[in-house]
Amino acid sequence: MTTAYASDASFTEHDFPRHPEHAGRIKAVWAELASSGLDEQMLRVAALPATDQQIRAVHSAAHLQGLRAISQQPKRVFIDPDTYALPASLGIARRAAGAVIQVIDAIAGGKAVNGMAVVRPPGHHATASHPMGFCLLNSIAIAARHAQKQQQLEKVLILDYDVHHGNGTQDIFYADPSVLFISIHQSPFYPGSGGIDEIGAGAGRGSTLNIPIPGGCGDDAYALLFAELVQPAIAAFEPDLMLVSAGFDAHWADPLAQMQLSLAGYDALARASIQMAQAVCDGRIVFVMEGGYDLPALAHGWRNIAGALLGSDELSDPYGAAPQPRPAGELRPLIRRLRRLHAR
Repeated sequence: MTTAYASDASFTEHDFPRHPEHAGRIKAVWAELASSGLDEQMLRVAALPATDQQIRAVHSAAHLQGLRAISQQPKRVFIDPDTYALPASLGIARRAAGAVIQVIDAIAGGKAVNGMAVVRPPGHHATASHPMGFCLLNSIAIAARHAQKQQQLEKVLILDYDVHHGNGTQDIFYADPSVLFISIHQSPFYPGSGGIDEIGAGAGRGSTLNIPIPGGCGDDAYALLFAELVQPAIAAFEPDLMLVSAGFDAHWADPLAQMQLSLAGYDALARASIQMAQAVCDGRIVFVMEGGYDLPALAHGWRNIAGALLGSDELSDPYGAAPQPRPAGELRPLIRRLRRLHAR
């Protein structure tokens, strides 16, 4: 069995060249997947648009209507200082969400064991009611709910290691015990959420695990957090499906953040996630593209994810080690606090 892969040519049509989140990002990923030959080794699935019903399972009617109104405008609109949309953007965001759905359906239908969705615009900042942070629709949240409703994958883990907190995903599932949301993110940083005391509400109390860390953390720090916090939480939850919001903006060369992950460190995170999926949910894992604004780091990062999903041991890293990561041991007090908090 193989790896399902979804992307779509239309993803380049949502574009503002002077913006960090521009079409060149996905073109760089496509070029690297093609030059490595990995795109030919995966099962290509269509990025069919998400339906209104699928979107409304996580977003409000007003959210969808607002994006429809923008699609009637003759030119680019800025929803907020960070987030732009074009007349075609709603349709493209539908395809981004639909791409993740189709990968999940391929896995649930026995056509693939795992998968990846190379999509844009990104989604994890879009809340139930508002686009924000470059994001219009929350693709991974839409797909998670689809997996639960249509594929009977009842318990879903969403792991987010984009450098920014996935506030939109947290917002959507904050009171839902059937979705475990884990986020490792730089703090303090945009969007200002993701404190350790944000652990869920009501029946979902304890189903949100936020791991806010200072800038400068690198490979050893992330590996420590995975071993001490992330993997035990996943093992205890026993998900039926794992979804990963994979952002490469924690790479040390990224222009928008201050982390010190290398591509080798990112590869270790992906492989640890794949191993966890093999242990707890028969390998069912889907990686979804979020941030990452240094094009070589983004492109080689996705090349490495594809290779890891396909079982290759090869690492592609034109950058090498980070210049000066913080000592991982600095995170021990945070780990102890989080263990106490989530033991309740």
